[in-house]
Amino acid sequence: MNNICRCCGDEVNPKRWELGYKVCLFCGEELAHQISKSHTIAPLNKSNYYYIHDPQTLKELNPKRTT
Repeated sequence: MNNICRCCGDEVNPKRWELGYKVCLFCGEELAHQISKSHTIAPLNKSNYYYIHDPQTLKELNPKRTT
């Protein structure tokens, strides 16, 4: 079986490949950091959690905002 990383072309650990990961550990970590920087989850007062992917939306949810 050809366990080649989709990002860098290095070999992916066979156990990792069996779990369904198609990128090496280093590239997977880099991708996870990029994703975590692009969104967040904010709790709303007396409500549920809200998935936010736009920083402007987060500013609009703040009732005490000044700008």
